Amino acid sequence: MARLFGTDGVRGLANGPLTADLALGVAQATAVVLGQGRSADARRAEGKRPVAVVARDPRVSGEFLIAAVAAGLASSGVDVLDAGVIPTPAAAFLIADIGADFGVMISASHNPAPDNGIKIFARGGTKLPDVVEDRIEAALSRPKLTPTGAEVGRIRRFSDAEDRYVLHLLASLPHRLDGIHVLIDCANGAAAGISPEVFTDAGARVTVIGDDPDGININDGVGSTHIDKLAEAVVQHGADVGIAHDGDADRCLAVDADGTPVDGDQIMAILALSMAERGKLHDNTLVTTVMSNLGLRLAMAEHGIDVVQTSVGDRYVLEKMNQNGFSLGGEQSGHVIMSEFATTGDGILTGLHLVSEMARKGKPLSELAACMTVYPQILVNVRGVDHHRLHDDEVIADAVKSAEHELGSTGRVLLRPSGTEPMVRVMVEAADQDTADRHAHTLAEVVRAQLAL
Repeated sequence: MARLFGTDGVRGLANGPLTADLALGVAQATAVVLGQGRSADARRAEGKRPVAVVARDPRVSGEFLIAAVAAGLASSGVDVLDAGVIPTPAAAFLIADIGADFGVMISASHNPAPDNGIKIFARGGTKLPDVVEDRIEAALSRPKLTPTGAEVGRIRRFSDAEDRYVLHLLASLPHRLDGIHVLIDCANGAAAGISPEVFTDAGARVTVIGDDPDGININDGVGSTHIDKLAEAVVQHGADVGIAHDGDADRCLAVDADGTPVDGDQIMAILALSMAERGKLHDNTLVTTVMSNLGLRLAMAEHGIDVVQTSVGDRYVLEKMNQNGFSLGGEQSGHVIMSEFATTGDGILTGLHLVSEMARKGKPLSELAACMTVYPQILVNVRGVDHHRLHDDEVIADAVKSAEHELGSTGRVLLRPSGTEPMVRVMVEAADQDTADRHAHTLAEVVRAQLAL
């Protein structure tokens, strides 16, 4: 049986595999596992109930899913604070800010509108480790909490949720954004009600697209998965910089004044240099995944900044940051984590600090982004192969060594088995696109020949 929790919570087609019944059950199981800890027990000792924050992005299915989650929690004796439509990082912040015992976010992030998901955060607004997710999944088939009378939970509106989050974001800024024209693409998602307000309050002149969510247009041709729309709008409106969020605003990608994309690696490079200069980069270290561009590592080395790499996934970046107290990490996709201010990737926070650095330095984004050279990168997915044998095949190992020898210090090879299907991902970086393409497709053919099912 497949594991219920994926890389970022429970996700699937709403009213397909992700039903109201499942959401209710997950909430009840979460109350059993997370509503019984020391903080919850301390509340009960004071005659109080455990507290959970719930929130959602604007997709239409979130309306019935959050109702099911709230019902599951309240029927299990948990008081629920419903924050409404807010970004995922806002929910995580609020859990920590009010000292809630845990929280639930209903969102499928950058996925299309028919999908949805259930993300669970522990006390402090942190993502759950696998072992706790497994305990929640196991609790689905066990007896639920069934308080009665005055012991059942209450459901209340979290009336100042947005205000708390906005003030937190503004307080984090090292420099105001006065004089900078920012064009924001809110992906018709959870950022629409907050991001333009925060950038305006921080002093920027703001133009907005993708700010009219109707429940079914989230990520539809806009946002970080369609950055070409942002590039066109920036050039059309003569903006200094463009910021793109995804549906739940935990990502940030950018474009410069000419419409040239600036990805998560480049954003991390800019922020790392700024934080190092200001004494804010703990242990002078940046945390990235193995998929980050070689140019990022070389640029950091040039400035004496160490780079620690993790497996793909922002949860692994977070684990490494938490283990060592590192202050900056993230992914090429735009999940950037600034641990001084957030427990997860925060697209609005990232965008604010990126534009703040433009204002602090008095330089355009194109000049700041030039701090690293982006090496051509190609990813080839080889499907229908026995990915479990990848690391045991000597012919593939020899082919990789040969490619690495030819590429030398100006390239990189990475082969990864898929965690969910019979597929191997072949990634090659090189000094030029033709070389990257040649090695990637050669290695893909070797993998296909050696591991064919």
